[in-house]
Amino acid sequence: MGMKMKREAHGDMLLSTSPPQSPPRPPMLRLPFAVASLGWPLGVSSLVGGTVATWYSSLLIASLWRWDGKKHTTYRHLAQSIYGSWGYWSIAFFQQVASLGNNIAIQIAAGSSLKAVYKYYHPNGTLTLQHFILFFGAFELFLSQLPNIHSLRWINAFCTLSTIGFAATTIGVTIYNGKKMDRKFISHSLQGSSSAKVFKAFNALGAIAFSFGDAMLPEIQSTVREPVRKNMYKGVSAAYTVIVLSYWQLAFSGYWAFGSEVEPYIVASLTTPRWTTVMANLFAVIQISGCYQIYCRPTYAYFEGRILSKPNNRLPIVAFLLRLFYTSIYMGLITLVSSAMPFFGDFVSICGAIGFTPLDFVFPVLAHIKAGRRPQNIKLRFPVLFLNITIVLWFSIVAVLGCIGAVRFIILDTKTYRFFHDM
Repeated sequence: MGMKMKREAHGDMLLSTSPPQSPPRPPMLRLPFAVASLGWPLGVSSLVGGTVATWYSSLLIASLWRWDGKKHTTYRHLAQSIYGSWGYWSIAFFQQVASLGNNIAIQIAAGSSLKAVYKYYHPNGTLTLQHFILFFGAFELFLSQLPNIHSLRWINAFCTLSTIGFAATTIGVTIYNGKKMDRKFISHSLQGSSSAKVFKAFNALGAIAFSFGDAMLPEIQSTVREPVRKNMYKGVSAAYTVIVLSYWQLAFSGYWAFGSEVEPYIVASLTTPRWTTVMANLFAVIQISGCYQIYCRPTYAYFEGRILSKPNNRLPIVAFLLRLFYTSIYMGLITLVSSAMPFFGDFVSICGAIGFTPLDFVFPVLAHIKAGRRPQNIKLRFPVLFLNITIVLWFSIVAVLGCIGAVRFIILDTKTYRFFHDM
């Protein structure tokens, strides 16, 4: 059937014969496997529901940008304006968990993609995953010297184009591979024992929920031209149009092409032509390089608020040296953890549950209610309130289930963990 991966039983789970804790990749690469873990009806409905819910919560956050007449340029200060100091520190904690977990995963993903390109041209090359993680870390340290997200706008635009190129390449090759295979041997039924299906479903729900994180939206809004709210609505809607055209197509085409045997990361299922895998990996590195910067900026903002607020530290040369110092410490720690823990992919769902769910689903809805924002049409007030409460409850449950599924995989994979392993 063109499948390169053999499988063997491990308890009631199905694990590949290669190391089970594959390096984390861009979230969209997990979507075909997530849909396959749920089946067509539940998989499609979960993907559509997750997309609509995150689009809706993004609009709620955008609407609160100046809810009290004041400009709130960070998520933390928006939370403080609504809930007080405990709101500020709560959001700071959730953002930090999401940022650290996401950036560690991104750095491992970038390193593994760069290594895949290197191995294509140098099959017997001696460079390891840790070398490429270090190379990517050095590049991100360079980008970290740019003062703010606004200064990264051209890089982020390039990353957006790379996302489209990445999705188009992967979708095209997936369909090509699917048509080359004997469709009689492709099964779309759920595989494994009852318990295996349940835990795979838990992980799948978590992967879908955590694929659309907007945990830094207020920070992005501060760079948008006037009128901010209107342009932010347009930007969010445009972003989710791209998601529908790329994420959905990749998820559905991947499941159609490879059925229940699709690999956890769709690129691993692709066999021909090989050069397209190189393109997909290069697009992936470019795409996530901008995402990395977005998620490290809240940490940088904290240091800037503490250090650069002092008059003596505002001199250009002093400010540059201080910025170089604390960004180097941050990048050094992330690079060290990424190099030492290439199996960190098993922990991504937990970081997503603790970090992204409160930021993406719980806070936007509760903040919207707390701020007294209600539809002008009285008939719509109860349906909107019911929708908001439903989103909070459902995605809180999804976060718990995602954690349960992730802990299950971590327990099963613990024996295979090796620090500084060249995966």
